Amino acid sequence: MTDREQRPLEDDSSEPYELELSDEDILAAMANISGYLDITTEDFRTLYHLAHQRAVQRLFAHIRADRLMRRGIDPLAPDLPLDEAARRLVRAGIMALPVAEADGRVVGMLTETDFFRRLRVDSFLGLILRLLEDPSGFTHRFYETTVREAMTSPAVTVPEDASFQGIAAAFQHHDGRATPVVDGAGRLLGLLLRRDFIGACKL
Repeated sequence: MTDREQRPLEDDSSEPYELELSDEDILAAMANISGYLDITTEDFRTLYHLAHQRAVQRLFAHIRADRLMRRGIDPLAPDLPLDEAARRLVRAGIMALPVAEADGRVVGMLTETDFFRRLRVDSFLGLILRLLEDPSGFTHRFYETTVREAMTSPAVTVPEDASFQGIAAAFQHHDGRATPVVDGAGRLLGLLLRRDFIGACKL
């Protein structure tokens, strides 16, 4: 595995958001508790931090990459022509697929955005406008371009035991809709969609 092939993210690379309490917040809360409290604002802040960490772990303990990922994903071969890759994306019903070598090692991701980049547009609406304005302006031949030439590399991947923090970190590192899940050797195990992750986070 090389740095160009994939960028695995460690599980602890992202911490869940925690609201920072001011001294005024803490003192106001303490004022609402009857009786004498022998505790400083710093002690209160430490307790809050520990309680928050435990609550997050409890709430999101069910979120793991191997539980959320979609299995049976057929990756794209690096030498596959882009026109065939586009057909496979459509058949799969998703706008991104991992690219893997014959041994299963993930070397990149091919996304809808990569197609837009080849066509020099920023979005589907931009593509429509260009087609309306100058249909003859598109000279790119997808059947002459391979997936390797167009894919985004390195791919941001997560291990199968990645928890909430690791998955969140992966999606913070790129704007794509999916992240490959890999084993210790970088071989594809499944695909984790952003929408599936967000759906699992709903309380």
